[in-house]
Amino acid sequence: MQVSEVFSGAVKSVVGRRKQLRVARDSATGFASEEERLASFQRALDALNAEVEAEVGAPDLAHLQRIAAASRALEIAGRTLIHFSLDPVTFGAGVASLSAHKALELMEVGHMALHGAYEKLPLEKFHAKGFTWKAPIDEKSWMLGHNVRHHQYTNIAGRDPDLDFGQLRLAGGIKHRRLHRFQPVTNVISWFAFSNAINLHVSGMLDIYLDKQEPAVLRDRSSKTEREAHKTFLSKYLRYHAKEYVVFPLLAGPFFLKTLLGNVLSDMARDVYAGAIIYCGHVGASDFPADTKAQSRGHWYAMQVEAAYNIDLPLLWSIFGGALDKQIEHHLFPRLPPNRLREIAPRVRAICEEHGVTYRSASWPKRLKQVLRELSKLSVADAAA
Repeated sequence: MQVSEVFSGAVKSVVGRRKQLRVARDSATGFASEEERLASFQRALDALNAEVEAEVGAPDLAHLQRIAAASRALEIAGRTLIHFSLDPVTFGAGVASLSAHKALELMEVGHMALHGAYEKLPLEKFHAKGFTWKAPIDEKSWMLGHNVRHHQYTNIAGRDPDLDFGQLRLAGGIKHRRLHRFQPVTNVISWFAFSNAINLHVSGMLDIYLDKQEPAVLRDRSSKTEREAHKTFLSKYLRYHAKEYVVFPLLAGPFFLKTLLGNVLSDMARDVYAGAIIYCGHVGASDFPADTKAQSRGHWYAMQVEAAYNIDLPLLWSIFGGALDKQIEHHLFPRLPPNRLREIAPRVRAICEEHGVTYRSASWPKRLKQVLRELSKLSVADAAA
C-alpha cells in the first residue's frame, strides 16, 4: 500500500471519528444536527443578552457609583496611612488599601469602561471615548489589541495577539523561540509588573525589542511604526509613573522614600492579583489553528465559551478582579457591566450544558496549578496545542 493511501485512510478515519462524535453529541442534546444545535445555542444566548441589556440602568449606575466611592475612599485611606504611618502595621494597612483602590481602577472600573460596559449610564467620565485609565496602559492601543483583536479572534493562533505575549508562548500554535524555554520563571516575574507588561505588549514594544519577525501587534516593522510605538508607550508610562513615583513622594517631603516604597508595593500587589486572575481565563483552554473561522454566530459563541475558563471566587474577590473570574460570560457579552456577568453566569452555564458546549470552571488554586503546568509544557519546542 502506498504512503499516500495510508495518509488518505488516516485522514478519513479522523474525519469519520469527529463526525461520529458530533452526531453522538447532537443526539445526546436532542438536536438533529450540528447546525441546529448551534443555531439554538445562538438564539438562547441572544435572547439572554437582549433581556439583560434591556434591564441595564439604575441598579448598574448604583453599583458603579458605589465602586467609584469605595475606590476613592480606599485611595485616600491608603495614601494617608502610608504618609503618616510610624510602624509596619499601619504602613502595611496603607499599602493594602491603596492596592485595593488600584485593583478596582484597573479592572472593575477601567477594563470594563474601555469595553463600553458603562455607555448606557449617565456618567460620561466612564464612557470609553475619552476615558482615562488609572493604570500605566495606553487606552487606544489596548482597545485595538484587546477589544478588537483578542475578543474577535480569541485563542486563534496568529490572530489573537495575546497568545504571543512578549516572551511568553501561550498556545502550541505559536512558533517556539529560544526565550520560551524560560517562561516558567519569566511568567511569574511578569506578574509583578503586569500592567507595565500589558502596555509594552499592546503598544508593540515587545515586538520591537524581542525582534519578532512576525509581530503580534505591530502592523509592520518600519521605522515610522516603531517611532509611533515608542511615543505611545512612553506617553502613558511616564505620566502614570511620574505621578506615583515622583509627585506623591515629593508631596510627602521627608517621607519621600517611604511613600515611594508604598506606591511601588501597591502597584506590585495590584499586578500580581490581576495577573493571577487573567492568566487563568484562557491558558489551558481550547485554542485554534490560524485558519479557523466561525461558520455562524452560534459557532463563534461556542468557540468563545470553549476558549475561556472561569474560576470560582467569592463576590468581594470577584469585584476586585473586575468579574474576570467570569471569563466565559465576559467573552460572550463583553459590553455587559461586571455585576451583570456575575448575575447571569448560572444561566449561561445551563444554556451551555443544554447545548453540549463545554463550560469550564474550577477553583482558583486548581486553575493556577493548571496554568503553570501548561506554561511549563509550552516552554518545550514540540509542545502541541
